Amino acid sequence: MQFKLPFNKKQPPSVEEAPIEKENLVRVANATDHFIRSIKNATNNPADLIIKRIPSNLTLFYIDKLVDNQTLNNDIIANLQNKPHETPDSIEAALSVPEVVISSLLKEAIDCIVNGSVVIHVGGFSQVLLVNIANRESRALAAPENESQVIGTQVGFNESLSTNISVIRRYIVCPDLCNEKLKIGTRTNTSVALLYMNGIANNQMVNTLRQRITDLHLDELLDSAVLSEMIDDNSLSVFPQMLLTERPDRFCDAILDGKIGIIVDGSSMAIICPQSFTEFFQSQEDQNLRWQIATFIRLLRLSAFFLSVYLTPFYVAALTFHYEVIPQAFLVPLSESRALVPFPPIFEALLLEFIIELLREAGARLPTKIGQTIGIVGGIVIGTAAVQAGITSNILLIIIALSALASFTSPSYMMGNVIRLIRFPIIILAGFWGFYGIMLAFCFILIHLLRQTSLGAPYLSPFYPPRMKEMRDSIIRMPIPLTAKRPALTRAKDKNKFEPEPVKPEKS
Repeated sequence: MQFKLPFNKKQPPSVEEAPIEKENLVRVANATDHFIRSIKNATNNPADLIIKRIPSNLTLFYIDKLVDNQTLNNDIIANLQNKPHETPDSIEAALSVPEVVISSLLKEAIDCIVNGSVVIHVGGFSQVLLVNIANRESRALAAPENESQVIGTQVGFNESLSTNISVIRRYIVCPDLCNEKLKIGTRTNTSVALLYMNGIANNQMVNTLRQRITDLHLDELLDSAVLSEMIDDNSLSVFPQMLLTERPDRFCDAILDGKIGIIVDGSSMAIICPQSFTEFFQSQEDQNLRWQIATFIRLLRLSAFFLSVYLTPFYVAALTFHYEVIPQAFLVPLSESRALVPFPPIFEALLLEFIIELLREAGARLPTKIGQTIGIVGGIVIGTAAVQAGITSNILLIIIALSALASFTSPSYMMGNVIRLIRFPIIILAGFWGFYGIMLAFCFILIHLLRQTSLGAPYLSPFYPPRMKEMRDSIIRMPIPLTAKRPALTRAKDKNKFEPEPVKPEKS
C-alpha cells in the first residue's frame, strides 16, 4: 500500500485566499512617494532596504548586500546620472545590463527586490524596471566530503544553484540538456532546477516528477533532502527511493542514463531518480576501476550489508535457542567468555549496539579532530571496561564492532542510516523467536522492497521483475564495451549509449 501525506496535495483556494489573488494584480503607482510607501509597507520597512533618488525623477530600490555593487555603480547609476530620461523604454536602452524587464505589477517589483534585483521607478509612470544584478554569497567549489574517491574528479556541488548548473554544463556540453526552473515555498520562494536529457529521459517520468513538485503547497523548502522525502512514492518507508549525491560526475552519468535530476538552491546535495535498491551500493568510482576490481568491491559492499544486519541477530538467536548450530570446538571458549555475564544475549547485544550508536553520533556532532579521538578512545576504553566488568563478552564485542564497521561501506549515507536502524528490530525478534524471528524480519523486509517503487519504477529492478541481461551489471560491474544498453529502470527513449557491436576492420 502506498501512502501519500496530506501536504503532497495542493489544496484548492479557500474564501480567505481570494483577496491575495487581488493583491497580486495591484499596479505600480505613478507617484514616487506613493510607490515608496507601498514598497515599505510590503517589505515591512527593513533596515537594509536602500532607496536612492537620482536627479531627473528616478528612484532606485534594492536590498543591501544582495546586489553586485560594482555593476550597480558602473552600469546603472553611472549611465543614469545627470542624463534626462523620460520613459522606461529610454532608460532600458541606456542600461548596459543584460537582464532588464519592464513591469507594471507591484508584486513583481517586491519579489525582485527580495531576490537581489534593483527596481527603478520613473516618476509619473505606472511602470518600473526590474534589473537583475543579484550577487549571492557562496563558498568555492571543493572536494566532496561525504562521497570521496581516489580515482576520478575531485569537485563537488556547493550551495549555489547557478554554479552547480554551470558545473553540470561543463560535463554535458549538449543542447539536449533541459533545465526547467520551478519555485517552491510561499515564504522561502526557493528555486528548484529540474534537469534531464531531451530524447533520452522518459516523458511520463518527467511529467510525473514535475507534477509532484508543482503540487507541493508549503511555506518553506531549505534542503533537497526535504524535497526528496515529500515527492517519494512512499514517504513513510525507511528505505530511500531517491539518491542524494554531491558529486557532479555521478549526477551527469545518471542524467545520461535517462534519469532525472533535481537541484535545490541553497543545498549542496542533488537528487537523482528513479533509483533501484542495488544502485545505493554502487559508487561512481566503480566506473573508473577495472571491472574485476570494481566487481569485487561491489560484492564486498553487499556482503557487508547482510553482515551488518544479520550477524548480531544470528549470535543472539544461536545463544538463546539454537546451541546446535554452534561448532563443538567453539562452545568451550564461548561458554568461558559468557561465564561472568549476568544478562541474557538480547539485552547484552542491545546495550552494546546502543553504546556504539552513541559513540558514532557523538563523533559525528563534535569537531573533526575531537570527534575522531572520542570515537577511537571511547570505543577502546568502554569496550575494555565492559568486558572486565562482566557486562559483555569478548566475542559479542568483536561481532558488534564488525557490524558497525560493515555499515560504513555503503556509499550512500541515507542507506547507511537504514542499515543502522533495521538492525535493532531484527535483534529483538531474534531474541524472542530465534531463527524464526530472523526469517520473519527477512520476509517482511523482502515483501516491503518488492512493493516499493521509485518514480513508478520497480525498486528491486532488475531482479523484480527479472531481467537476466541487466542482472549481470547490477551486482557485477561488467566491462564497459558490454554496457551499451541503458538500464530498463529509466525506460529511456534511446536505449543504446553506443553501438553494441562495433564494426571490426576486415583483415587484409
